[in-house]
Parts: sequence; C-alpha cells; structure tokens
Amino acid sequence: MSELEQLRQEAEQLRNQIRDARKACGDSTLTQITAGLDPVGRIQMRTRRTLRGHLAKIYAMHWGTDSRLLVSASQDGKLIIWDSYTTNKVHAIPLRSSWVMTCAYAPSRNYVACGGARQHLLHLQPQHAGGERYLSCCRFLNDSQIITSSGDTTCALWDIETGQQTTTFTGHSGDVMSLSLSPDMRTFVSGACDASIKLWDVRDSMCRQTFTGHESDINAVCFFPNGNAFTTGSDDATCRLFDLRADQELMMYSHDNIICGITSVAFSRSGRLLLAGYDDFNCNIWDSMKGDRAGVLAGHDNRVSCLGVTDDGMAVATGSWDSFLKVWN
Repeated sequence: MSELEQLRQEAEQLRNQIRDARKACGDSTLTQITAGLDPVGRIQMRTRRTLRGHLAKIYAMHWGTDSRLLVSASQDGKLIIWDSYTTNKVHAIPLRSSWVMTCAYAPSRNYVACGGARQHLLHLQPQHAGGERYLSCCRFLNDSQIITSSGDTTCALWDIETGQQTTTFTGHSGDVMSLSLSPDMRTFVSGACDASIKLWDVRDSMCRQTFTGHESDINAVCFFPNGNAFTTGSDDATCRLFDLRADQELMMYSHDNIICGITSVAFSRSGRLLLAGYDDFNCNIWDSMKGDRAGVLAGHDNRVSCLGVTDDGMAVATGSWDSFLKVWN
C-alpha cells in the first residue's frame, strides 16, 4: 500500500471518529425537541408585484436595508435598482460583461456591486489565482469593505477604496458558490462544490468550522436570524440546517417529489419559515423547526435563480430565468 493510500485511510478514520464524537454529544434531535410545537399550518402567499424590464435570465437579486429598493442582475447586461412599491426602475446600470452571477446592495444603500465571469467587481482587480476566475457571490461589510466568493476555491476580503484584496480565505477544494454574513458581520459561511460549508472569521481569515453532509454541489447558504445556525441548498435536492454550537446538521428538508437542485435559500424574519428556490420553477416554503413543507410559491415559467426576504420580514422577492422578479407576501 502506498504512503498516499495509507494517509487517505487515516484521514477517513479520523473523519469517522469526528462524526461519531459529534453524534455522541447530541443528547437529542431537533425533531424530538420540537415535537410539542404547533405546526405553522398552510402558508399561502400571493404575487403583489411583478417587476418587468430585464430582457434575459435574472441571476441574482438583493434587497436594500430599507425593505423597499432592491437590485437585480441579469444576462441582458443590466443591473437594475427597483422600487418594489411602485415597480418603477430607479436606476439601470449597463455592465461591461453580460456574464453576471451576483449582485449586492450596501447596508448604507450608497453602493451596489456585481460580479461574474471575466468581470471585475466594481473596479476591483481580480487577483484570484489560476483556474476558473469568476465571482459567484458578493456581500458588503460596509461602504469600504466587501467579501466575495470565487470559482478559484477561495473567498476574499477587498478594500473598496484601493481596489486591493486584503485577506484571502483558502480551504475549499471546489468552486465556492455562495456566502452569507452573520448578523454581527464578524463571521461568514461559504458553500462550495466540494459539498462542504466552512465558517470563517473575517478578522483573521481562519476557518473556524467545517460542515459536511450534502452529496453534491452547495449552491446557496443563509444564516439563521440569530446567527447560531445556517441553512444550505444543494444540487442533491435537499436543504439542510446546521448549528454552529452543536457543530452538526440538525434537519434536512426534502420530499420524494423534489428531485431537482436548489438555487437559493432565505429565512423569514423569525427564522420559522425557510424559503428555497428550485430548478423546477417553484419556491418551496418549509417549517424550519419541524421539517414539513408548508407551502409553494408557483408563478415563474423557468428556474427560480434567486430569492430574498426583506429586513422588515414583510415580503419575499423571487427572481427567475423567465426574466421577471415577483414580490410576494
């Protein structure tokens, strides 16, 4: 047996030991804890607004902190800022490349950002080394710092003023597809095509925890509102809930009828509802505590590529490859 094979076996044994130790620490399951909790019942939402204006697939959207304006990015090469109350376009920003994959609204609402294949983020020079150099997700920390995830397996913290990378977060072994900032902005989680999720400390670039369980690429991650847990959406047709304190998976959200991948995930303001966008044109609503499906948002004519819940919790927006955004409540 080669030395490499021995090391692989040793790593596998350690992985199994860690998994068993985690299970031994789990004195109960979320299903057992929430057995006495009343079910949320059937959730029915209606389309309140349809935002029409993009001419091609919508790939990303992000709400502003005022819960009224939102930004969307499309393969028509436009970044549009919408007033969700009136459906008016506030700004339409032409992009240098139509291959856009992500967009973000700064908490101050002074800036928006976008990125994608062969595309600079704002005016930042991409320094992600080698491989497939594309930006999959970006989120502002503030008006002077932004975090990005990339197809080169890394995440990066940028100084917006200088356009320089100040920190690189390395550890994934596949394209990083999504990131989510914790409510206190001190940590973030990243989901990747290596089927793992990593928790990072923004301040020292250290990977604090790694979570596994998914069987395919992870396309979306989103923190639970209290910052102690997060959810993921994967090409394995499941969403999962992971807890930072328990250091493991608490719940899986799946159904025999659902066989397609998940593109996007978001929690309601309380965290009781989990909304997930799917390749089969629907957005499913899950009871995050009990794991039951509580409703479906059906109205798009193509893949639901992105979704987001407003900061005030009063509405959810979905964006689709059918070129429309819909606002529901």
